[in-house]
Amino acid sequence: MDRIDTRILSILQKNSQISMANLSEQVGLSLSACHRRVKLMETDGRISHYAAQINRAAVGLEIQVFIEIKLTSHKRADLEAFEEAILRMDDVLECHLISGEFDFLIRVAAGNARDYESLYRDRLADIPAVQQMKTLLSLRTAKEFRGYNLENASS
Repeated sequence: MDRIDTRILSILQKNSQISMANLSEQVGLSLSACHRRVKLMETDGRISHYAAQINRAAVGLEIQVFIEIKLTSHKRADLEAFEEAILRMDDVLECHLISGEFDFLIRVAAGNARDYESLYRDRLADIPAVQQMKTLLSLRTAKEFRGYNLENASS
């Protein structure tokens, strides 16, 4: 990945709907050369998909919470069962296996406290290997993810 690829990816992270003509102009390539690079990055997986960023509150998802989860064991079967259960929960936006006191950190968006409580009590607490959950309510998002800093990434 060279400097031009990095620039293309940085621009696409901020605006995936940019026209190929505008993108090629911003990175200093011909239209066909720019298009070829983008297609190559899509094919090799550096660009995995394109998506719209949604305003969570504007679509009725008023609360966001982070949940630390501790499992009863670290057996492969328990870890896999937990991850499979989480994959079936559309309310769970992210799930990370982490180090430290807890085993997983998940991020959830819900319409209101009642919706979150339902997810917490009726689905998360019912996963067999879950021993403990700690909820952290996000009061406000100071900085939201808007793309990776590719200038400092190793290729």
